[in-house]
Amino acid sequence: MTDKEQTQNESYSFKAEIKQLLNILAHSLYKDQDIFLRELVSNASDALTRMHFESLTNRDVLDVDAELAIHIEVPEVGEEEPKRIIVKDSGIGMNHDELITNLGTIAQSGAREFMAKVDDENFDVSDVIGQFGVGFYSVFMVAEEVRVISRSYRQDDTAVVWISDGSDNFVVEPAEKSDRGTEIHIILKKGAAEFASEWKLRQIVKKYSDFVRYPIYVGENQANEQSSLWRKSPSEAAQEEYDQFYQQMTMDFEPPLLTIHFSSDSPIHLRALLYIPSKREPGMMALRKEPGVLLYSHNVLIQEYCTDLLPDWLNFVDGVVDSEDLPLNVSRETVQQNRIMRHLGKTIRKRVLRELKKLAEKEPEKYKKFWDEYGRAFKEGVAMDPSAKEELLPLFRYHSSKSGVELSSLAAYIERMPESQEEIYYVLGNDADTVAQSPHLDPFKARDIEVLYWVDPLDAFIAPSLQEFDGKKLRNIDDADLDLPEIEQSDETEKETILADKAFNLFVGRCVTTLGERVTEVRESKVLKDSPVRLVSPEDAPNKEMQRIQRYLDQNYEVPQKILEVNRSHPLIGNLAHMIENQPDNELINLSIEQLYASALVQEGLHPNPSQMLPRIQELMLLATKE
Repeated sequence: MTDKEQTQNESYSFKAEIKQLLNILAHSLYKDQDIFLRELVSNASDALTRMHFESLTNRDVLDVDAELAIHIEVPEVGEEEPKRIIVKDSGIGMNHDELITNLGTIAQSGAREFMAKVDDENFDVSDVIGQFGVGFYSVFMVAEEVRVISRSYRQDDTAVVWISDGSDNFVVEPAEKSDRGTEIHIILKKGAAEFASEWKLRQIVKKYSDFVRYPIYVGENQANEQSSLWRKSPSEAAQEEYDQFYQQMTMDFEPPLLTIHFSSDSPIHLRALLYIPSKREPGMMALRKEPGVLLYSHNVLIQEYCTDLLPDWLNFVDGVVDSEDLPLNVSRETVQQNRIMRHLGKTIRKRVLRELKKLAEKEPEKYKKFWDEYGRAFKEGVAMDPSAKEELLPLFRYHSSKSGVELSSLAAYIERMPESQEEIYYVLGNDADTVAQSPHLDPFKARDIEVLYWVDPLDAFIAPSLQEFDGKKLRNIDDADLDLPEIEQSDETEKETILADKAFNLFVGRCVTTLGERVTEVRESKVLKDSPVRLVSPEDAPNKEMQRIQRYLDQNYEVPQKILEVNRSHPLIGNLAHMIENQPDNELINLSIEQLYASALVQEGLHPNPSQMLPRIQELMLLATKE
């Protein structure tokens, strides 16, 4: 029986899977009911694309010169009548058999998989509603009844209508339609009357379908932008356009720190327009308060906050990623298994890091702003994802004993190293000003060796995992067994040391009795020059960096036992040593030793409560000024 001979009304029953599906779509709760219009527009866009390709080789079609467009209308109805919406397209259309095939059945395996996923309480139906070919049926979220009137592009086919109220049956019957394409007449449920508003429909089109390649008219006016900035060639786009689009997308009125616009055809088709905001934390007026990029496929928004393309340490990147290789509606549950998504993520990550390296080389001041704002994100990346260490470490920046106010990369540090130096040295502390006075720096200043300042709490956290860079070992300068080049000492220094032997030994003994088990050993320092004492870690000290982290977090923190190294040539040590020799009961002795130890803890960033030193300091001042 041909389509022309099809004159009688026919009633059909949905398959069991479709019945269950329609029930879920009609009665389940959704975060965004407006998803139905996105699906209808996507289907209409597909029909227009098919018509476009057909017309390239076949001019014997109905309405050959008709505009390829989508029209959304809100008919006027009486006050007591239910509200209505009509969605029309001039696409390829459907005949009788195609209408039954496309709307009356769903691939059995797809329907069953969809139903299986719905049983998962963490599964959001609206995220994947089009994944299994069920996108059209989302209309029953808002529809009391749906009438689909369609006429095929073939000259001899006649119009036909598909009617359903979302229950067990649907009806197919002849219809009156002279032009090509499909019309979807939706009688809205009472609870969905808000959608019978041209303003509301324009907002939905703007959000989800702004860059569909065909014009979408709501009423008399076109509602979509159609041309997307990210589909332009970078050479054709001005920075003003980039900034304007960023502002519209985010409501962030501060220009982005970096704009990245690129396209790729291999191994996948990809267009991306990405931004790094000036601030990591969004402002109060920001439209986009969650991480994730806008993910488009075929110019249709499929995820508003896609967090699966980039690792967490790049979650500050905002913008748009568009790939026509992606199927519409990639679910969060399947995205990790999607080969295309993995390729997209890999390509985007490499490009972002490449642009950041370029920024660091060409605009170091601008990169310094980036590092000040986002450096901790990269350190978090190394902590949470050790596999990222190789690509992130070249982007790390530090102050150092020679960099002044500037920041230095590890590569630049290596370039400045003398040929004889084999290791990269760093010092841990609370801030740059404090570590600049660290006694650990004495031997390095004496030998003109540069030391990096690691003063972020995360530096201590990731230090155990940073063993080397570019073949050079990374070394904490508080290690007790540092092997540094020898330096010549003057005869005067040697004489002072010999003269201080007896008193010095008395001082060491007094330190042992005063500090007790708080130190594992008191010994002469071979490296100190300008500082009286320093604390170093015993060689077998476990997790010495974690001790610092525990103090930051205040988690069962106990001051770690350290080795107290003493500079026997320092005047303060000499004065105390002679005082022990001549006035062993002087109160200043024990108070001074306690203060030396406490000050060393502060310099190390290990003192649990520096304010505890104040009474002792006041007592020392009182004794020092006593007549």
